[in-house]
Amino acid sequence: MDWNHYRFLSLWTLPAPPAVVHAVLARPQDYPRWWPQVRAVTRLDGTTGVITIRSALPYSLTATLRETRRDPVAGVLEVALSGDIDGWARWTVTADGPGTLARYEQEVRVHKPLLRRLAVVGRPLFRLNHRLMMRAGRRGLRRHLEAV
Repeated sequence: MDWNHYRFLSLWTLPAPPAVVHAVLARPQDYPRWWPQVRAVTRLDGTTGVITIRSALPYSLTATLRETRRDPVAGVLEVALSGDIDGWARWTVTADGPGTLARYEQEVRVHKPLLRRLAVVGRPLFRLNHRLMMRAGRRGLRRHLEAV
């Protein structure tokens, strides 16, 4: 087993139409406004930016995001990640009754030295940290969409 390889899946039901949710998710530079663990997003150009995240555990991750797919018709947003984590992340937004189901998938390898050293013993905590971050993101996005 590669202790530094992670796959994540989160499903968010949201109270807004898919086009609205897609439009909000397509603006990562605004994530810090509604997602507390996204500490900063700096756009480098039209398809690239740098994100810094920090959840419950006392470490931050910084990665460069490069857009690889933006398809509003299919409801897909996908980025390649490089830096403290390398891999990809994808949002797929679909109708779910009167609202939206946002499916978040991520596959990454960790490169941050501290996390690599703690990979075996820390893995359960790292996965919990990710779940907490995603739960807070879902709550923040729900509140943001309800206020729009």
